[in-house]
Amino acid sequence: MDLNWLRDFECLGRTLNFTRAAEERNITQSAFSRRIKALESWVGLPLVDRATYPVRLSEAGAQFLPVAKAAIADLSESRQMIRDQDRGDRQQVRFSVLHTISVHYLSSKIDDLARELPHLRTRVISDSLSACCQMLHDGAVEFLLCYRHADVAPTLDEGEFARKDILTDRMVPVAARDAVRRHGWSLPGTPDQTIPYLAYEHSSFLGVVMEHLIGNRPLHLDMVYVDGLVEAIKRRVLAGSGMAWLPETAISRELDQGIFVPVGGREWETAMTLSIYAAPDRLDPVSHEVWSRF
Repeated sequence: MDLNWLRDFECLGRTLNFTRAAEERNITQSAFSRRIKALESWVGLPLVDRATYPVRLSEAGAQFLPVAKAAIADLSESRQMIRDQDRGDRQQVRFSVLHTISVHYLSSKIDDLARELPHLRTRVISDSLSACCQMLHDGAVEFLLCYRHADVAPTLDEGEFARKDILTDRMVPVAARDAVRRHGWSLPGTPDQTIPYLAYEHSSFLGVVMEHLIGNRPLHLDMVYVDGLVEAIKRRVLAGSGMAWLPETAISRELDQGIFVPVGGREWETAMTLSIYAAPDRLDPVSHEVWSRF
């Protein structure tokens, strides 16, 4: 049993739409369907009637849905109670955050906050976007920091959480300067000279952003490497292994020093907004102080 299976099923029971539920859970529809089938295998009966449109829950699914909801709620409440007991007098303000935002923005921001709030204690949990959103939704963290993009559907109900936009970041197509000089890489490339491409996992947030940016443009790229982490892809770019789209905040030093150079003009860039989310009515006084400084 995987708790995510229950969360998936709860989402499907609410939307009765595999496509919409997969988007809300921030995974591909094929992966979402596999997880629902895995849950059905665990239960031992079909939970969804797939012969109808729109889909509907089977009799077993209708019986199991409230059980799944109760299990999610009980586990989340128990986890929070145990964490609160463990924190005791060492109360921490907790952030869920994408890894690259933690490295290139939040760590320095926490340094600033610590100087202004000497009593502040923090905990940062870096994970995938769906996991980070789930932690905020469950109350496991006070704050979520993530990117937003005009072409990517939001993953949070903004009627439930407040949002502050912090800064605008850009995805910039870059490569190591020496590699560009040696190979002459320049977007869109040519059929005779494809560009080695270091790509993001298709199911990741940045992978979806890049899919929208590239679209049906005639690009001549050779996908030689796929990873979910900006830092891993950045290391490959530094080694001269190919070109990649990287957040400008993650490569500002390399761009300033000429270590990285753009391999395409502004038409190959796309903007993202770095935002912070919270439920202000749930924040304690210390967390309110932190919220006011973003």
